[in-house]
Amino acid sequence: MPLEHHPLAREFPEYRQQLQALHATDAHFAQLAQHYENLDKRIYEVEDGRQAMDDLALHALKNERV
Repeated sequence: MPLEHHPLAREFPEYRQQLQALHATDAHFAQLAQHYENLDKRIYEVEDGRQAMDDLALHALKNERV
């Protein structure tokens, strides 16, 4: 299975404009979205083998991303 990043804009393309507007106008949303992007990046790095992590911890990160 190929590795993929899961940016919010790709996960919810029908809400792309709303996501951009929220990023620009809602600091709390922007903070949550940045946290999501950081989690996604970390998960990708683990799955790609660039960072070591046990399966339980990886699963916890994936649940947090959800």
